[in-house]
Amino acid sequence: MTTQLDFARVPFAADLAGHGDRPAILSENFTLTYRGLADRVDALALRLGTQRRLVALAAANDVDSLVAYLAALVAGHPLILLPEDKPAALESLVAVYDPDVVLRSANGEILFEERRAGSRHELHPDLALLLSTSGSTGSPKLVRLSANNLQANAESIAEYLNIGPADRAATTLPMSYCYGLSVINSHLLRGAGLVLTDLSVVDPCFWELFRAREATAFAAVPYTFELLERVGFDGMDLPSLRYVTQAGGRLAPDRVRSYAELGRRKGWELFVMYGQTEATARMAYLPPGLAAEHPGAIGVPVPGGAFRIEPVSGLEHGELVYTGPNVMLGYAETPEDLGAGRTVHELRTGDLARLHPAGVYEVVGRRSRFVKIVGLRVDLGQVERILADLGVAAASAGTDQGLVVAVEGSHDTQLLAKVLAQGIGLPRAALELHAVEHLPRLATGKVDYPAVLALSTRAVPKATPSKAASAKAAASKAASDGQDNGGSPGADDVRRIFRDTLECEDIADGDTFVSLGGDSLSYVATSVRLEQLLGRLPSDWHVTPVRDLEQQQGRKAAGRMRRFFAPLETSIVLRSVAIVLIVSTHVGLLTWPGMAHVLMAVAGYNFARFQLGGERLPRLRRQLSSLARVALPSIAFIGVAYLLTDKYTLANILLLNSVVGPEEVTTQWHFWFIEVLVYILLGMAALLAIPWVDRAERRFPLLFPLALTGLALLSRYDIVDPGIPHPSPTLWLFVLGWAVARSRTALQRCVVSLLAVLTVPGCFFGDTNRELTLAAGLLLLTWLPAIPVPRGLQRLTVLLASASLYAYLVHWLVYPLLAGTSPALAVAASLVAGVAYWALCTRAVGMVSRRGWGTLRSRFARPAVPGSS
Repeated sequence: MTTQLDFARVPFAADLAGHGDRPAILSENFTLTYRGLADRVDALALRLGTQRRLVALAAANDVDSLVAYLAALVAGHPLILLPEDKPAALESLVAVYDPDVVLRSANGEILFEERRAGSRHELHPDLALLLSTSGSTGSPKLVRLSANNLQANAESIAEYLNIGPADRAATTLPMSYCYGLSVINSHLLRGAGLVLTDLSVVDPCFWELFRAREATAFAAVPYTFELLERVGFDGMDLPSLRYVTQAGGRLAPDRVRSYAELGRRKGWELFVMYGQTEATARMAYLPPGLAAEHPGAIGVPVPGGAFRIEPVSGLEHGELVYTGPNVMLGYAETPEDLGAGRTVHELRTGDLARLHPAGVYEVVGRRSRFVKIVGLRVDLGQVERILADLGVAAASAGTDQGLVVAVEGSHDTQLLAKVLAQGIGLPRAALELHAVEHLPRLATGKVDYPAVLALSTRAVPKATPSKAASAKAAASKAASDGQDNGGSPGADDVRRIFRDTLECEDIADGDTFVSLGGDSLSYVATSVRLEQLLGRLPSDWHVTPVRDLEQQQGRKAAGRMRRFFAPLETSIVLRSVAIVLIVSTHVGLLTWPGMAHVLMAVAGYNFARFQLGGERLPRLRRQLSSLARVALPSIAFIGVAYLLTDKYTLANILLLNSVVGPEEVTTQWHFWFIEVLVYILLGMAALLAIPWVDRAERRFPLLFPLALTGLALLSRYDIVDPGIPHPSPTLWLFVLGWAVARSRTALQRCVVSLLAVLTVPGCFFGDTNRELTLAAGLLLLTWLPAIPVPRGLQRLTVLLASASLYAYLVHWLVYPLLAGTSPALAVAASLVAGVAYWALCTRAVGMVSRRGWGTLRSRFARPAVPGSS
């Protein structure tokens, strides 16, 4: 057994305290200095003990996982690093390697599972870290890395990126992935900051955090750039961004050139990089100045490294071989390998390459990406390039029996197969093409080739049962054949719910309800179905990535109360109760005024939650789309009412009665709520389209609506005439609801509550009941995230909330027909008619959306922009 003295230290982990009070970790809620980080690391290192032990860590992108990683390095305990969201992989490796300690991050603390006091393993003194090779998470084959490997690679990366103490990198990749880990190591080495987050780049909250913490860099894999295009990255204002790095697979040269040019215009640099886990992370980088001229190159070796090209018999190009201090010790496949020293001195990359006259290296293929089919040697990379030239994103795999190709999107696979067979000289019968919604990908964003192979209808070569099963499962998921994970047709899962309620097919792991274009009209149905599937939803579920929601699937609610009651979000309950009371008051069944004004506050609350995410231009498009979903059904129905009755005018159809209509209350004022809501939504969209206003809203998310509330109160107190003849001023309620949504702390809620309590009295000229109703609605919205509803009424509550806008529209025509016979029947008929009109409009929107996107997909291979339908 080894002792604490028998290992090489990792200097960047051991010297954290030397950076003093510089910020090491920055998150949304707190900042941790290097001194504070060192204290936490030392405390956990002490708990791990002085005798070297094998430690396994299931890591997330959080402070506790980072502390555990560094503590193992500092105390000299070899660490198996795995992703937190792959419990099966952890179980598999625990079973094979039998670690002495297992660490997990959970609820803000480290779960410390000490499986034995000492160690049963012989651990080589140089061994520091064990990582899964790319695509082999859960496989017993691990890469053995030394302390010197980690330090040397961190130093070379920090050198060519010129990382300094003022830099701050946002963690866009898992720390269990060597690329993501290299970002952490190189920044800790230089005393730079880490903006620690697991948010996806498609989440508006990620970019809010990026700006708030003045991040200077982020790392991207090729798939990240697809996501960046979806969220309008080219239009983002990121003044602190200094550079973007790209690795984890080949990025198409046209994209390299495009993003290099974008960076030149915006003032940041693009570093294309090349690496493998076996080289700790990085082997080459392309200097930003060469990206436009040589966009297909991997560049030059990292400082301290060197390449040579070794000829390969029968091939035009040779294999790229790398040497340097970051080359691994070797592989481990059994616990006995942990005691071995260096068994590898140079890294045979498996990539075929050439040296360009300009002095940069270019990878032209993969030695192992060749298969021999009916005597013909087929380059799988060439297959993908042929299809890429046709505008089709594809992934190819193969065996001696034939070629299997997955193509992303809706394409004529028969035609593509014929073109491809002719292009590579294969018989058509040896080629299978499968259209899938998304190419199957690993957690790192790389294509999952075993899952592509599993699409084959031929017999797949023998594999381990677990790997074959997982590949088939991944392929099934990628194909999106309408089955849930259990294979039950029609059963709910997270993606099915999002597809059904948001009318979009392209749903990536990092997408959220907001990024997919969700708004208050689709929120009700989505949240309720998710809650039925997952159990109680967190308050921020609408900005939670799909992958995180999927991890919760199957959670069962407990407790006696939940047998009879189910919590529904307060805004949903308020919408449902409000429409019942509004219609009942108008019919004369009961008298309960004030609920329409509560709904105006709810509208502002939902506007803040669903319409303020993302960049300015995509957000504007989403706001206008949501506005259309309010205005168009209203115009259509009022047009019908105009033809059937003599109660309304052309001004009603155009939603202009509040501006040009009579001051006295007549039937022409029936739709005042919808008119005023449309004016407000249009005004807010125009206001936030102004760049400096947009920046102010992002920088001051609570102060901004509070300032608008102050301005709106000028109209509320008749200091300024809004120019709208009849309706009582309601803008202040809308922006007050906005402020409620932005209130995060108890103190902020108290401020908003006080503002409501002070401003509501007198707004209805002494109608105390109406004012009490409005104040109660505002306070419920502020303080109560959910309201228990009897399970028997839950579905009805959801239905009424979803259809509330439509019921408000149609009840003006329905209830006069029945009020004289039975007020209760008139109310019920109005609500039923509203639900029917809601269902009709929803179906119409869905048909238009599907047809529109179907046409686009038939022309373009790239995924549709989510939420723009």
